[in-house]
Amino acid sequence: MNALPDSMTVFERGWLSSNNVLFESDGGTALVDTGYVSHATQTLSLVRQKLGARKLDLIVNTHLHSDHCGGNALLQQTYACDTLIPAGDADAVREWDEHALTFNATGQSCDRFGFTGTIASGATLALGGLSWSVLGAPGHHPHSLMLYCADARILISADALWENGFGVIFPEVEGASGFAEERAVLDLIARLDVRLVIPGHGAPFTDVARALDAASSRLDYLQADPARNAKNALKVLIVFKLMEVRAMSFDALFATTATARVMRAAAHTLAAPGERRALLEKIVGELAQAGAVKVDAGVVALA
Repeated sequence: MNALPDSMTVFERGWLSSNNVLFESDGGTALVDTGYVSHATQTLSLVRQKLGARKLDLIVNTHLHSDHCGGNALLQQTYACDTLIPAGDADAVREWDEHALTFNATGQSCDRFGFTGTIASGATLALGGLSWSVLGAPGHHPHSLMLYCADARILISADALWENGFGVIFPEVEGASGFAEERAVLDLIARLDVRLVIPGHGAPFTDVARALDAASSRLDYLQADPARNAKNALKVLIVFKLMEVRAMSFDALFATTATARVMRAAAHTLAAPGERRALLEKIVGELAQAGAVKVDAGVVALA
């Protein structure tokens, strides 16, 4: 972490909440991404502990999946801070369309928040006394953005690139294009001069070439058979739900996969309607075998 400028702090979170990047300078304070709603008080505590008597001036969201913006509402209530969101999601947030925002579609939650401005690819932000270019990063999310500081050679990649992969390519689950967009984003990152990547999940890393190779291979694997992406999405969403609630009956989990739009679409790719329960039993069994969950008396719990 000593590779970070003094004006930056990374709060590395678990997988329920995205990482948060806090900036402090004479020009103000800012937080990039705010975690999941059930971790909002923890996010606030982390920010308070670091800022002390200073207030938080600005929230910047890389994209509006629930694990990246779930702390927005509490931070806004506490600090009356400005908030910048991707321009493509402005109407959905203004109208609080949870269908368009995918919270209901993934079986997740997010407290309602507002925004004071938008950002899009091509914009420039001053954060922590540094200049950051806003780069489009569709694939995982159509409106996702990354932040790149050429002077410090740092990339805040959100879920476009992790040390060992990237976020689920959700558009492909529902029949839209996402693989080609993710490929283009990986190509874009390869053209940048990056010494440090701060991903949306996991520790910051410096071996960018290895991460890009791993991500490219992963993308090749998923693109070769769309069912692989659907299965991965369903597994990820099941585990995410269990990280939130810790345990739920198999019947309740099955009902969630039938009502949450993205989960239902993934299941539709993998099995006929009459075979969905058997599909879920198989997937839960695979997750249990991998040590991710445990099953006892009809209850599925996080391992």
